[in-house]
Amino acid sequence: MARHQVDLVRCARLPGIAVGRVCAAHDGRCVACDSMVRPCVAARVCDGCGYGAAAGGGSGGERCVVCGVGEGGGGAVADAYYCKACVQMEKDRDGCPAIVNAGTAVVGSFYNRKKQHGFNLNPTAGRRG
Repeated sequence: MARHQVDLVRCARLPGIAVGRVCAAHDGRCVACDSMVRPCVAARVCDGCGYGAAAGGGSGGERCVVCGVGEGGGGAVADAYYCKACVQMEKDRDGCPAIVNAGTAVVGSFYNRKKQHGFNLNPTAGRRG
């Protein structure tokens, strides 16, 4: 995912002891290059992105590190891994692999939808009856 969308920003802080989690859509994919071959090393996330994961609870450990889907949208179902090629190129040492922004495609679709349907703070203000 991060390879195909250049506007996504990775956290890249020093990884901690918590292992990152991914949703069902990204299960089996490398968090660095998006390939689905030879998962090798578990992806460790920083304490800020994986808070509560080491203690066995909390919302930070239940979010997908690639797309950010939380508990309401299915949540994280599997551990995140780097593939063997990324481990050989030492991409697993670049820091925390979690994506911290939504990207312009997601933000742009929100504003386009808002422009099409209008934005009214009080939807019942113009109605009578």
